[in-house]
Amino acid sequence: MKPTQPAYIGFGMLTPVTIMVVEQLPEHNTGALVKDVCEFVFDDAAIIACLLRQWEVPTAIIGTAVGDDPRGHLLADQLKIWGVEGEVRHSREIRTPWEVDVSDETGARTYFWERAPEVLDTLDTADLSLLEGADLLYVDWYDGDHILRAMDEANRLGIPVFLNFEHGHADPDVLKRYGSRAAICQAVTDAAQRGDVPPLEVAQKLLHIGVQTALITMAGEGCLGARGMEVVRVHAPSMHAVDGCGAGATFSAGFIYGYLKGWDLERSARFATAAASLKVTRAGLQMYPIDEINHLAGQLPMEHPV
Repeated sequence: MKPTQPAYIGFGMLTPVTIMVVEQLPEHNTGALVKDVCEFVFDDAAIIACLLRQWEVPTAIIGTAVGDDPRGHLLADQLKIWGVEGEVRHSREIRTPWEVDVSDETGARTYFWERAPEVLDTLDTADLSLLEGADLLYVDWYDGDHILRAMDEANRLGIPVFLNFEHGHADPDVLKRYGSRAAICQAVTDAAQRGDVPPLEVAQKLLHIGVQTALITMAGEGCLGARGMEVVRVHAPSMHAVDGCGAGATFSAGFIYGYLKGWDLERSARFATAAASLKVTRAGLQMYPIDEINHLAGQLPMEHPV
């Protein structure tokens, strides 16, 4: 049977990850009891591909090469199990990177990751042909200028680009170079997500450079979305946090799901906020059913700030 044309294409780093859940981080040079352990495939581009597959969206990943080693082959096998299309390249010239994330019950996560330049450089030789016929390309700003080739190809093909910008908008040069190539930007107010910068100000800055939809996430406070003259503010529900790892990517996946379904800004932002809120209530990245997410989404407080 011929594979279904992927609607979502993720472009970025491929990394095996181990997620450990603890009640709280220990003091320096002491330990903590691990309550749960999960293994998955990171970074966000791959997370979103796997999450969308759970909602029966056809996805693919164009990623970095991984090592010709046990971790690299296990990663490729995991993506196949999830049903994510795309070739995972193996190289004897590099070692498969690894990430360890520690989630605590405050909703915070502490991560240790490898970002070897020689691994990221393999993005520059990745085959972009999967983009043809896709509905959306996702990239992360922290992969640096390696994302520009994929963004330019998507722009040439008329495919919208979803850029996870985090706090990258604070750098004027990065804002212009990356933001001007994106149709949808997901950002945070500042590096620590404290809200030091008003979210509407960040959204307006993104819209000013040509972004069509600006999404500003505020951790447990929900999100602000802006498109043209429309602005929506969705408040997140109070949840007992177990594992906050992947919450931002879950928000992205939720919004992308709504976008691919043709939903309006409000419905997509509600769904994304509900999906991310439910995600933190249990360890790992097993998604809640669409109906359950929609039920919570319909209950979220929402306002139009302007």
